[in-house]
Amino acid sequence: MFLRLLSDVRWWTASPRWRSTSSFRHMTTSAAEPPPVSLPAQAQVVICGGGIVGTSIAYHLSKLGWKDIVLLEQGRLAAGSTRFCAGIVSTVRHLSIELKMADYSNKLYEQLEQETGIKTGYVKTGSISLAQTQDRLISLKRIASRLSVMGIPCEIMAPKRVAQLHPLINIHDLVGAMYVPEDAVVSSADVSLALANAASRNGVQIHERTSISHVVVQKGFVTGVETDRGQIECQYFVNCAGQWAYELGLSSEEPVSIPLHGCEHFYLLTRPLKKPLESNTPTIVDLDGRIYIRSWQGGILSGGFEKNPKPIFTEGRNQLEIQNLHEDWDHFEPLLSSLLRRMPRLEALEIMQLVNCPESFTPDMRCIMGESPTVQGYFVLAGMNSAGTSFGGGAGKYLAEWMVNGCPSENVWPLDLKRFGALQSSRTFLRHRVMEVMPLIYDLKVPRWDFQTGRQLRTSPLYDRLDAQGARWMEKHGFERPKYFVPPGKDLLALDQSKTFYKPDWFDIVGSEVKCCKEAVCVIDMSSFTKFEISSTGDQALEFLQYLFSNDLDVPVGHIVHTGMLNEEGGYENDCSIARLNKRSFFMISPTDQQVHCWAWLKKHMPNDSNLLLEDVTWKYTALNLIGPRAVDVLSELSYVPMTPEHFPSLFCKEMSVGYANGIRVMSMTHTGEPGFMLYIPIEYALHVYNELMNVGQKYGIRNAGYYALRSLRIEKFFAFWGQDLDTFTTPLECGREFRVKLDKGTDFIGRDALMQQKQDGVCKRFTMFILEDHDTDLDLWPWWGEPIYRNGHYVGKTTSSAYSYTLERHVCLGFVQNFDEETREVLLVTPDFINRGEYEIDIAGQRFQAKAKLYPFSSLFTQRRRKDEMELSGYHGK
Repeated sequence: MFLRLLSDVRWWTASPRWRSTSSFRHMTTSAAEPPPVSLPAQAQVVICGGGIVGTSIAYHLSKLGWKDIVLLEQGRLAAGSTRFCAGIVSTVRHLSIELKMADYSNKLYEQLEQETGIKTGYVKTGSISLAQTQDRLISLKRIASRLSVMGIPCEIMAPKRVAQLHPLINIHDLVGAMYVPEDAVVSSADVSLALANAASRNGVQIHERTSISHVVVQKGFVTGVETDRGQIECQYFVNCAGQWAYELGLSSEEPVSIPLHGCEHFYLLTRPLKKPLESNTPTIVDLDGRIYIRSWQGGILSGGFEKNPKPIFTEGRNQLEIQNLHEDWDHFEPLLSSLLRRMPRLEALEIMQLVNCPESFTPDMRCIMGESPTVQGYFVLAGMNSAGTSFGGGAGKYLAEWMVNGCPSENVWPLDLKRFGALQSSRTFLRHRVMEVMPLIYDLKVPRWDFQTGRQLRTSPLYDRLDAQGARWMEKHGFERPKYFVPPGKDLLALDQSKTFYKPDWFDIVGSEVKCCKEAVCVIDMSSFTKFEISSTGDQALEFLQYLFSNDLDVPVGHIVHTGMLNEEGGYENDCSIARLNKRSFFMISPTDQQVHCWAWLKKHMPNDSNLLLEDVTWKYTALNLIGPRAVDVLSELSYVPMTPEHFPSLFCKEMSVGYANGIRVMSMTHTGEPGFMLYIPIEYALHVYNELMNVGQKYGIRNAGYYALRSLRIEKFFAFWGQDLDTFTTPLECGREFRVKLDKGTDFIGRDALMQQKQDGVCKRFTMFILEDHDTDLDLWPWWGEPIYRNGHYVGKTTSSAYSYTLERHVCLGFVQNFDEETREVLLVTPDFINRGEYEIDIAGQRFQAKAKLYPFSSLFTQRRRKDEMELSGYHGK
């Protein structure tokens, strides 16, 4: 029957009847169109793109009070990718910010018809995500636990319940499913038109058939746009050009890098079933089968994300409107097979059309949002990864807030354009990466998986040497970083394939690296860290940094200061270490993925006519972290200089010789709380210094270690990392770092007023360490990040990072605790007493584990670890 259907499909596609009935109905215009309205000479904002994203931004900007807005569309409104969207609105997302965007979109679309009078096709169908394996079910349970605490109804259910909700579904190979009853479907084009209508009523001018040739930039600021109908002066420009956002970005006088690439996306439409499907039939997402299925005009709409996607437009083809691309039934066959396995009663159903439309994808499967790091006033919202309908409403809201208020109301760093650098904009890189990204949308993503394409793009000079010694790699901001080192004799292939939600195969390997860090000495290549030098001819560098950073940098030469770079609300824009090299020069070390964001923040605040010099020296230095009690011995022997604390105190920086190499910046810090040194080595000396360290270190038990060991060490010492634990909505007072803020120095800095007010009012969340008490490391699911935290049975926050502590022999989770009024959900103050008096649980995929909370690290207890006979966990809390 299946083969007959395929032959029928091929016969239909060849018939004139197919060609005459299968084309999409285009929006019609009258034969005698009125002449276009002339463009305004100036506007506050120009938005490029009339799809669901562009119209959402126009709608939300007008709601926030901005009226002087012009939206330009090169074709017709909603005639691009929006017209071909499957129209599924789903909150089933792993990432918290994406979940919030989808939830907001759902609520917005539900009321949009009432607000505008335009039908949007909104139907609350619910969605059912199917699981064919236990690992997939665990993944769904993790999502369900996050949906529940956000107030989004969801249910993990047995296969029989699936059959009750959708009788056409074959359940024989299912182990379970997740039902989200409030998910919906819409007509994406009609939603876009409704948003445009509401924006127009609020004063937004909309002009179709108007193409932008380039954006005018003067002295780093947007000043206008050139179109095929004239120029418009403007202060803000928003690139929502979808498929063409990349090309439009490069066409600016100051190019803006927007890394995305198109792929063909297929779905089929059928004629109505004999008994037409109800419009509110639940949407099916068969993740393991790679397909989605929704009701469509009594029949079905079904597409998916195949393993072998077809990239398009690599050469930069331009079209006014995206026409339906060529059918390719051979390419669609695996998805059609999955559909018929899942809904076998459809075999005799007449197919009306196979739709092939382009979708744009990004290098990390997350959309691109935010202001350009190089051009102020140039904003971007694009690269929706086939989720434009789900994210359009929420993403438009957050970007509008960003433009009007200076920042969005939620932490959108995972989506920020500045998470990418120019290195991700190679067309070859993008073409290869999106071929991996598109299948990954439905692939099972276990903790700490890594992309396989676009690798070895940025490497340390030691890469080949470390690789030969068993390094296993992960990628951060294009930089290869060692995870751990596989000892000789281990089964490398099996270890690389150990993808699990449970105890991983690298557990013992990382444990031995941690042990070496604590008892002997290890070397970790940390060259990926962002490194800047700031200098001046006079005192300008100090004055500039004192204003930008919250800690006091007016310290003696050679001292290192841990400090935050805060925004006006007191939240962390960056968390870094700064060494004073001399009276007029500073060396700044930041997280790897801060390279673009931090540079843009510094440049934005630099005086135009200053004598300041800012230089990115990330590529100039190899960074080696020498960790452990014997690090002193190794470095002393190599430098012929005493390195004991008396001669080289903590948080001290000195330029010295190591082996034959001069000019090595040695810093007494390790980012873990363990003793040791960071060595910043000019790259030409990197291999020599590494070889010397390993040769001299043999007698002290030296070995290589990776970032997994570093993670375990820093988490058990309660060290917060930016991007994982700290973000733009976290202040130093909320994470126990008030001692790193110069509030009592009388020196002004960005965020000072907000912190002074918060100090007076109290904090509403606190960074807390949790030790899992009844958790079996060998048998239970592991915590990773994002797990809900419960206090006395009530949700109070979520974990931000976690790791197994080989010292405590327990899992340690870090996260923020909030205090909500149980009736009103009003946010209340969180005091240390509130933290200490609670009984806590961590929810891992629906199973809660008891946890002990602590506001301070366990450093004073590590020396007692070997006294196992006295090791009751309660004894670790030193009440």
